[in-house]
Amino acid sequence: MSTRMRDGYETLNVRVAGNLGWAELNRPLVLNAMNLQCIRELQAAIEAFDADPEIRVVAIVGAGERAFTAGADITEIHDYGQLEMEHYNRHWLSLFETIEGIRKPVIAAAHGWATGGGTEMSLACDFVLCTEAARFGLAEINIGVIPGAGAAVRLTRWVGRLKAKEILMLGRTLTGPEAVSVGLANRCVATRDDLLAEVRALADELASKAPLALAAAKASVNIAAEADQRTGIEHELNEFLRLFATEDQKEGMRAFLEKRAPVYTGR
Repeated sequence: MSTRMRDGYETLNVRVAGNLGWAELNRPLVLNAMNLQCIRELQAAIEAFDADPEIRVVAIVGAGERAFTAGADITEIHDYGQLEMEHYNRHWLSLFETIEGIRKPVIAAAHGWATGGGTEMSLACDFVLCTEAARFGLAEINIGVIPGAGAAVRLTRWVGRLKAKEILMLGRTLTGPEAVSVGLANRCVATRDDLLAEVRALADELASKAPLALAAAKASVNIAAEADQRTGIEHELNEFLRLFATEDQKEGMRAFLEKRAPVYTGR
């Protein structure tokens, strides 16, 4: 499988391997903490992946052996006041909305520190894979603040009110296996090499599905997590009906009847 690097990024390593777009946070000396440039570059990379028809799946990973990302680069914001922080945090909000809003599956691959903004970002992704060495948590309470980019909302919808309050108000870290047990991660593997292989395997499995149906499933679940039941059901029905105007729907059902593997084109 050929790998193509993409230039133009200073804080990321961006590459495409087959149908998988990799965005690797590349600030290992500071645990891949994300400054404003990194936030903007990651959003731009994800938008570029979304616009590339050859890419079916996106993965976010951290460079090195120590961290996925430790979140915000505190050296950049420690002297900010309210107005500066609002401007800064709206970049985080925009990044997370982009991750949730693109129609392709996004995988967070967490090894090492994935606390603060790392956990917040994983909550915006569609799949979270991690290693036993991963450390999740929202420990902002320990430096006198709370998360400010939607983590309290997303976390509550993921794990429920009691567990969300425990994570937010005690500021403790969770291991990879603990993250799986409370619903913060899909699965946990032993090493970083295992993690990258697991991402590739999951991406291959996702890429074998009809891209438009994957997009419809993602959107339907995201709406269901936020809307009332009637609105969620109507959205799901509309997504379902739109798929019956696609070539992939015809191919999928024809392949089923002919007892062969379907060949999806995303049309």
